[in-house]
Amino acid sequence: MHLSAALLLSVLPLGALAGLPHQGSLRRRHFEHARSVTRRGPTYKLVDDYNKDTFFDMFDFFTESDPTHGRVTFLGKDDAKKANLTYVQDDGTIVMAVDDYTTLSPGQNRNSIHINSKKKYDAGSLIIADMWSMPHGCSTWPAYWTVGSPWPDHGEVDILENVNEATFNQITAHTGDSCELQNSVKTTGRLVGTKCTSSADSNSGCPFVTDQVQGNLTYGRGFNMNGGGVFAHTWTNDAITVWFFPRGQVPQDITDGNPNPDNWGTPAALFQSSDTCNIEQSFQQHQIVFDITLCGDWAGAAYASSGCPGTCDQAVADPNNFKFAKFKLAGLKVYQQQ
Repeated sequence: MHLSAALLLSVLPLGALAGLPHQGSLRRRHFEHARSVTRRGPTYKLVDDYNKDTFFDMFDFFTESDPTHGRVTFLGKDDAKKANLTYVQDDGTIVMAVDDYTTLSPGQNRNSIHINSKKKYDAGSLIIADMWSMPHGCSTWPAYWTVGSPWPDHGEVDILENVNEATFNQITAHTGDSCELQNSVKTTGRLVGTKCTSSADSNSGCPFVTDQVQGNLTYGRGFNMNGGGVFAHTWTNDAITVWFFPRGQVPQDITDGNPNPDNWGTPAALFQSSDTCNIEQSFQQHQIVFDITLCGDWAGAAYASSGCPGTCDQAVADPNNFKFAKFKLAGLKVYQQQ
């Protein structure tokens, strides 16, 4: 059972309320019990710490046209900072946002961000993102993902993604070579498509959806009202495994900086090698990506069926629709298996 929004608000600092940052000593008894049953598998060493002092310097800012045809203009590093789309709060929270103050005409692009890590990662990596809140709202299409180049030959893994006012997350893999997942994997997410092979004309990938687990805490408003949570994923030559831990249920080993995936229980998604999918060949040299686009191939196409008013272009024109179109992170860490 998760904490109520009222109780969570009562334990958060005032500066955190917009994105509901900062976890205290929640679920202490649960963590103390977990320590007594901890199993120890491979050990991990911290290799990159994307924190309040280093975060934006460790990313390149993508400024080309949105490849998903979103109604956005992605700003460069200096312009994004001047426009107040990227900044660090006084409490250390890292913020990435959409312009929420400029009134536009329908059909005009709104300023936003798309960043790619300067460093590339490969098998043996464990990536942990601690997030206080995420963008949501009509026309929004936020994503936290990793991707190799060329796409799709070196693969893509969407860790956090959905559109408009969705209430659940979709964790998806995309590959170039033929990759078909097996239905026999045990996950908390629901596998709704087994064909990971993707192209420009067929880009659904193989998604796990979290619509039947953890209430509405995995995405959007529900995620934010619960204070967010932690996304963690391991990458080996045999599998890419993704977990999500709502605020108040984050394993103590993650908090302590000594992550132990063997003790994290059933994952939300599992992309595993088999006779019909070669993980080692399909995923190579990934950059970490955060972006917020608007409308486009998915949010635009799903706009009318999402219960949103008017048209997607009309939503983009009104800055009041983007007060909650922000990523707010405590930090992101990359570990390497020893």
